[in-house]
Amino acid sequence: MLLEVGRVLRPHGLRGEVVVEVVTTRLERMAPGSVLECEGRRLVVEGGRQVPAKAGPTGRWALRFVGIGSRDEAEALRGRALMAEVPEGRDGTGGLWAHEVIGSEVVGTGGERAGRVVEIEANPASDLLVLDSGALVPMCFVTSQQPGLLVVDLPPGLLEL
Repeated sequence: MLLEVGRVLRPHGLRGEVVVEVVTTRLERMAPGSVLECEGRRLVVEGGRQVPAKAGPTGRWALRFVGIGSRDEAEALRGRALMAEVPEGRDGTGGLWAHEVIGSEVVGTGGERAGRVVEIEANPASDLLVLDSGALVPMCFVTSQQPGLLVVDLPPGLLEL
């Protein structure tokens, strides 16, 4: 299974480097030798460095890929998602993976149904679970997870629209 780890924003310079908005906390995916996929094409990271963003989070990297040596080749990647294989097993952080959360039923600690997760919205304080009801639930309120089910401990009134 592949997960999105970044998106190419634009070419950078004349020698094939691109600026990537990174959406993963696993920054080893930007290291030389890492393999990313882009619309069925295998891209091997040749080198890269983190670059400051003009606004918002600083999750941007300038990357070079083996075989991409010109601005025109880099331009062809503009706007494309970069994907990577799901790592085997857990990394010990206890974090939740997006592919495990999307589609899960969300219930309160007392068993009350809150909705089904349709997407995850990035938020500096805590990423938000977007529910099919339109409600937003901070991920920091998740107390346990089982396949297809998230239990949340919500403050009173959070789901009242």
